[in-house]
Amino acid sequence: MQAFPGAWRLVPGQALLHHGAGDEHLVFNDLSGDTHLLDAQAMQVLRALQAGPLAPAALQGLCGEAQEPEDIAALLAELQELMLVQPA
Repeated sequence: MQAFPGAWRLVPGQALLHHGAGDEHLVFNDLSGDTHLLDAQAMQVLRALQAGPLAPAALQGLCGEAQEPEDIAALLAELQELMLVQPA
């Protein structure tokens, strides 16, 4: 999996409407009209990006030291496919 060296952000205009607790969160993408079931780690990344762009290394620290850079890169790629995040 390719590493993403630059910063990432929420897709502009994304309200990040969500509901859930623990390991399961429903996220409504108000730009696409899609609803997604995400795990706690993905939700934690999205919440962090609400404050502004962050580099993958900062997200890796947020998600815990056990996370490998490849895991964060894969998560960002998945969230990008869902049109929730994009490179800043």
